[in-house]
Amino acid sequence: MRDDVDGQRQPGGRVVAIVGPTAAGKSDLALDFVASLDAGTAEIINADSMQLYRGMDIGTAKVPPDERRGIPHHLLDIWDVTRTADVASYQRDAREIVDRLLAEGRLPVLVGGSGLYIRAVLDELEFPGTDPVIRAGLEARLAEIGPEALHAELAAAAPAAATAILPSNGRRIVRALEVVALTGGFVARLPEHRSHYDVVVVGVDRADLDDRITARVDRMWAAGLVEEVRELDKAGLSTGRTASRALGYAQVLGWLQGEFASQDDARAATVTATRRFARRQRSWFRRDPRISWLDQPDAGTVRRLVGSL
Repeated sequence: MRDDVDGQRQPGGRVVAIVGPTAAGKSDLALDFVASLDAGTAEIINADSMQLYRGMDIGTAKVPPDERRGIPHHLLDIWDVTRTADVASYQRDAREIVDRLLAEGRLPVLVGGSGLYIRAVLDELEFPGTDPVIRAGLEARLAEIGPEALHAELAAAAPAAATAILPSNGRRIVRALEVVALTGGFVARLPEHRSHYDVVVVGVDRADLDDRITARVDRMWAAGLVEEVRELDKAGLSTGRTASRALGYAQVLGWLQGEFASQDDARAATVTATRRFARRQRSWFRRDPRISWLDQPDAGTVRRLVGSL
């Protein structure tokens, strides 16, 4: 354990995070980095919110088990596609793994592009709980009056929260109103970055990211994304409030439900939505002053950065 600047006790040891926009090459870099260390030195913890879902493999670019080079991976395939994402439970589960690895003298390597999930592990953040009765009531209200009317109710109850949430984003509106009901208020902005662990954060980005995204989407279609979505829909994918909105999955579901005229239209929409999402990821991560950005990532550079602490 160590003392931070405020005298609070924190777990000792170092945590590495490899972050950045989708399709930048985070998973490959993490594998190369961990493989370059002595066997058993480090393990990988997933920080992609959609890779938490069982069966969502092709569309999330999940590294197949036979390509993980014998390196232990954690927090993959732990949720059913019908479950609503829950960053508070992810924080609890991820920190339990991080703390165990640190106690064993191993290096936890957090890998992913879900910014809030990464901050949930690395930073001093606390998340309000949830109440299934309140949540169910709000979701029923959303279905009854729609997101814009519910957003007006949020604006009356918590103006700052309403300003930060799009009127069309029903899921976030419901969550904000749930937080207001549970706590009496809502913090619209996250606090400044304040590390819970000693961290090295490596950012991966590419000048040719748009082309890489197009190539990735083409590979996903060729690998059978449509068939994967069909099978997952049998398990309730279209009813899942989080999983059904995942990039690629939402567009294939839309095509199956007649929202797109063809698979080509759905694929093009996936490329467009993924590029837009990557821009939001860049904006999120660029605000973190701890990140060392790499445009030509390699394991040796990461090792040097890790050795700098």
